[in-house]
Amino acid sequence: MAKGFFITGTDTGVGKTIVAGGMIKNLMFLGFKTGVMKPIESGCGREGGTLIPFDGMFLKQTAHIDEPITNITPCCLESPLAPLSASERDMVEIDIEGIRRSFSSLTKKYGAMVVEGIGGLMVPIREDYYVIDIVREFGLPLVVVTRPSLGTVNHTMLTVKCALDAGIEVAGVVINYSQPAEGSLAEKTNSKLLAQICPVPILGTFPYLKNLDEDEIARAAMKNLDMEKVKKYL
Repeated sequence: MAKGFFITGTDTGVGKTIVAGGMIKNLMFLGFKTGVMKPIESGCGREGGTLIPFDGMFLKQTAHIDEPITNITPCCLESPLAPLSASERDMVEIDIEGIRRSFSSLTKKYGAMVVEGIGGLMVPIREDYYVIDIVREFGLPLVVVTRPSLGTVNHTMLTVKCALDAGIEVAGVVINYSQPAEGSLAEKTNSKLLAQICPVPILGTFPYLKNLDEDEIARAAMKNLDMEKVKKYL
């Protein structure tokens, strides 16, 4: 079985890609040859006739791997929508079997994988197939990225419960500042409350990073993500 983590979020825009980058850097520091994957990416840019998956490229560059981007992100969609809607609008069929082949190929080359999902667990890929189904198939423990702001407790608990009820191992939760801190009462108390009531560990609070270069991400990851809590999955 593959080692590593599947990064999901309580919502879109919570900072999955940055936290995934931090996990990549920590795994590399621990000595793992680390592979990456963003199986499906919508809202891709276009260069000529080619779609460019920005998140997939970021993960590839962060991991310093010489891997075709078509293997890291086998499904690129132009419309910035949930995969089901984007694929219908773009008139592209999402090749689930192709995604499975890419994942299988990558797991044979790398000692650990970091896979970033799209949106949250219940984002539809097809009418009868959701992100949570990819998580089940890949078999990687889940890391849930959430916001520090008001409303995050409900979203976090629902996401964790959804995963656990589906029989998915949840390695923990990362609270991520995708925006500058507001200093609100919710921000000051939510991490303590989640640590009290969440059935899985809080792996850390990731700070807002103004400059998203990989050295800064690596420093933030080393300082703020508790890898001791997830070593049992490696």
